[in-house]
Amino acid sequence: VLGLLVWALIADTTYYLHAAYSWVMFVSIFFWIVTVLFFMTYLLQLQLKFYMIPWSLMLMIFNAVATVLYITAFITCAAAVQPTSWRQWDYNRRAAASFFACLTMVAYGVSTIFSFRAWKGLGSNAATSQVTGHA
Repeated sequence: VLGLLVWALIADTTYYLHAAYSWVMFVSIFFWIVTVLFFMTYLLQLQLKFYMIPWSLMLMIFNAVATVLYITAFITCAAAVQPTSWRQWDYNRRAAASFFACLTMVAYGVSTIFSFRAWKGLGSNAATSQVTGHA
């Protein structure tokens, strides 16, 4: 949802006049589409059919790359906002897009941490702690 807000807010402005916003649009649309594909994969439980793919590692790498590229997109978007714009609604939308790009960056960063924990197996549930605690 946050990534959708980023590219929707920028798409509603005259972003094509500024080269910096093309990068932000690419990052936000690309990762939004891939995130929706991952969501559909997990929703339909397709990861169980393709068990030979290390999903936790792949998800961690995806989230880490998304975090790094969203850092660049956030910085680019925030630096390109011009408060003296003659079109006030463009300024408001671009500033809001910068805010949501920051939130999206943080969300992907937190997701990277959770994906890393899942990949390393650092999380445990009550059943595994009960079995291993009394053995």
